[in-house]
Amino acid sequence: MKLAAHDHGGDGPPILLLHGAGGDLTAWETLAPQLNGRALAVDLRGHGDSPDGPWEWDAVLDDLEDTAVHFGLDNPVVVGHSLGGILAGMWARRHPDCPKAVSLDGHRSATTDPANYAGLAPEQVEAGLATLNALFSAQQETITRPSREITDALRKAPEFLDALPVFAEVKVPFLLVLAARNLPVPPELVPLMDAHRAGLRRDLPLRCPHVRVHEIDASHGMVYEQPAEVAAIVNDFITR
Repeated sequence: MKLAAHDHGGDGPPILLLHGAGGDLTAWETLAPQLNGRALAVDLRGHGDSPDGPWEWDAVLDDLEDTAVHFGLDNPVVVGHSLGGILAGMWARRHPDCPKAVSLDGHRSATTDPANYAGLAPEQVEAGLATLNALFSAQQETITRPSREITDALRKAPEFLDALPVFAEVKVPFLLVLAARNLPVPPELVPLMDAHRAGLRRDLPLRCPHVRVHEIDASHGMVYEQPAEVAAIVNDFITR
């Protein structure tokens, strides 16, 4: 599969940029020019101008391998947002010689296992998950790209529900930039989102002690909200 891509150019190490679910390579338009390296942004399969295809993690990684080779990116640093951050971890696990990888708030789906929420009563977690799943299902009916097949596959994929087991197997330097604020949600969902973040703060040091975590005063939309600060964090990690 030949992916759509945009080479932002630049001097320094090659950097492969991976957007989130439902996004495309334009997500990086403001941030990419601020990175200290040659940044290449791609549209994942089923997104943007890339062709459709079944969502299989190995096939998606193969797409990225072929794209990196096509553009002459030799052993790139991989930076991903949301779903792209999960893929960054998978790339780093597949490539033990990868110099570094960065996940920008890509870790667990908002509707993950109830055990992954901390500080909230079980009945409140269940009620919040029911509300959030209903919102996601309604939203899914209005989306034409990615396809329903891809969004269904993602919502059921264990790696999308919780990428921490993937991150635990990564041996290369890995940075997780964690959003410290919620996206705008209905007030009744704020406790669930707070418990989701609390669960990450609880579990990351235990399950992924080698992962460097940097919290930023932004929401999940950090790539759009604070591109300069995110770029500075990534640049510091790459050059450190």
